[in-house]
Amino acid sequence: MVNKTNVGVGAVIVVLIAAYFGMDLQEQQNPSTQSPTDLEPQTEILSKSEHQKAFVESKSANLSTQNDDEKIQQAFREQKSDIQVQSSGRVKAILPDDNKGSRHQKFILELVNRKTVLVAHNIDLSPRLDGLEKGEIVQFYGEYEYSQQGGVIHWTHHDPQKSHADGWLKYKGRTYQ
Repeated sequence: MVNKTNVGVGAVIVVLIAAYFGMDLQEQQNPSTQSPTDLEPQTEILSKSEHQKAFVESKSANLSTQNDDEKIQQAFREQKSDIQVQSSGRVKAILPDDNKGSRHQKFILELVNRKTVLVAHNIDLSPRLDGLEKGEIVQFYGEYEYSQQGGVIHWTHHDPQKSHADGWLKYKGRTYQ
């Protein structure tokens, strides 16, 4: 009777070990057999007009940030405005919200080329970047407007009238538009 119990317990242990390693082998598939969508991270897109969060897969082209810093620098030198730009910067300062007219969250980004721009993000049309802190990285796509201090990036949100290119901010893996 003792031998049958030992054999039964041993069989259960073997099955459990096999099941454990079997699941582990499935999780560690050969990368060549994984589909490209399995390898791509997901980005969460937040929009004021949508009450639910939509997840979309980032395409590999979106993983490398476009850098229009030179375009911004040239627009500043030539005092030009109304230029669509995409780049990223480190938060240098967080300013109080502008509550006159459309409400805007305001902060200053320092670009890779050491130039600074003010970001004026419309929080009536797009969610605010909650928890934003000095030193963090924010990616942006919006419209550059010249100012003597370096310029302003605005239109970092969707356009409900569809008359302007939709802009966005990316912060901590989320896209705000």
